[in-house]
Amino acid sequence: MTKTSGLTRRATMALGASFAAVPALGLPGSAHAAAIAPVRGGKMIYGRYADSLFLDPVLTDANVDIWVMNNLYDTLLSPTDDGLGLQPGLATKWALSDAGKTITLTLRPDVKFANGTPMQASDVKWSLDRCRNPKNGPWPDLVASIDSVEIASPTSVVLKLKHADPSLLAALATFNTGIMPQALFEAAPGDTDEAKSKVYSLKPIGTGPFLLADWKLGVSMRLVRNPHYWKKGTDGKPLPYLDELEFQIIPDDNTRLLKLKAGELHGTEFVPFSRVKELKADTNLRMELWPSTKVNFLTFNVRPKLTDGSANPLSDVKVRQALNYAVNKDAVIAIVTQGLGIPMTSFMSKTTPLHVGKSDLYKADVAKAKKLLAESSFAKGFEVSCMTVAGNADSTNILTTVQQMWSAIGVKLKIEQLDNPTLTKRYRAGDFSMRVSGWTNDISDPNEITSYFAYFPNIASLHSGWQDKKVDGLFDASQQEVDPVKRASEYKQIQEIYADAAPILFLYETPYPVAFRKNAMGFVQIPLGNNLFEGAFLTK
Repeated sequence: MTKTSGLTRRATMALGASFAAVPALGLPGSAHAAAIAPVRGGKMIYGRYADSLFLDPVLTDANVDIWVMNNLYDTLLSPTDDGLGLQPGLATKWALSDAGKTITLTLRPDVKFANGTPMQASDVKWSLDRCRNPKNGPWPDLVASIDSVEIASPTSVVLKLKHADPSLLAALATFNTGIMPQALFEAAPGDTDEAKSKVYSLKPIGTGPFLLADWKLGVSMRLVRNPHYWKKGTDGKPLPYLDELEFQIIPDDNTRLLKLKAGELHGTEFVPFSRVKELKADTNLRMELWPSTKVNFLTFNVRPKLTDGSANPLSDVKVRQALNYAVNKDAVIAIVTQGLGIPMTSFMSKTTPLHVGKSDLYKADVAKAKKLLAESSFAKGFEVSCMTVAGNADSTNILTTVQQMWSAIGVKLKIEQLDNPTLTKRYRAGDFSMRVSGWTNDISDPNEITSYFAYFPNIASLHSGWQDKKVDGLFDASQQEVDPVKRASEYKQIQEIYADAAPILFLYETPYPVAFRKNAMGFVQIPLGNNLFEGAFLTK
């Protein structure tokens, strides 16, 4: 989500096993909606904790953008709702040849962008070329194996690869490969791709179910149905069912829930886990816990000096290990998630392909934490700050709990509550000591999360400054490795090195908690985090 960001596809059984301890607090909305005939028309109002920042699938890395763009742009392939597999999107068929080095995609006929212009093979080529440009955004590595994109006919494109790529098909279902209209983007003012994007992303056009009609930054965003959308509903007519979808930006958790209970909102995201049972008991609401790939952690800035020039305690690996041992993860889970989380065993969620972890990773041991700190360069303790979004109850609970636990080893934690744009700006600039973070996979492969967390050449490992050149080499090798046994070994080594270096405070994995009024149906949040409103509707 920070991605944070974003996303793996896994079987429903595997997801159920990962959260076997989670009580049955409500079926996801799609299960209810399946038994009810969809109703067309109306406006659904959904509360968000933070506004989007930049609605360009190539240049953004924030979940606040990604989870809105899933409703504006389409990709060539799409993840299935259970997050496990792939299904047709803007491509109806795909075929591999030449030992996996050629992929031929058959494009869906008669697709139009939301402004009514036809999507052409040239738009597909341009979009893929743009997203694989090494100068564009944090995600070109996901499609770096593409050597060229060739237009074979008006209805087909051919990808020529530098080498066989075990993850490329999944990448073609990931947000950054969303198809955009070349002519409209290039007509935007600006001398560079980034300059054009700043204008274009304020009123983006895609082939998705909705069209951005109005955006009051920091206040609200109004989407309207795309009259040219290609996908059909259960009634045989084009989706979406809704005429309008309004996102209201309400950073404070309590305010969002009050508005939901009062009927001013139809639904809301990021329900504090401390409120789940309460909302379940409300007969006007439907509390939903969607299976996820989400991990929750604190990001450490590990550079030797902070931006103010002071020495950084977190640059010492023994300090980072001590901070991990000093935190009782089970107690944090009980306090913050009301028992709805499970401890992290790696930087990847257990539902991420090729996950390898230890069940007792940094099991609470205050004596060991004190010993490590005594052996570090900061034996007498220190003060450190952590950024979080103001008004977020779960983050505040995390930090106040950790604050107490770290005080036992002589570490004082200062909590910085900021608005999301300020926090994001400082984070990307490396101007922080710590931040509360969450991540959701966007792809059914470990390469995305690894490129973001552990591969320094991408974004300096979560903007933390951490680097291990062996990890960088292992990741580069994994991007070309088609032998599943060898690739699994590479990711095992990466996870072991990362765990020992402790560039983050490992906390817990959680489901996605969302709540809706009983008359708001059809919303889907897949394990990769995508918020899908194309099948949402309001009953009378």
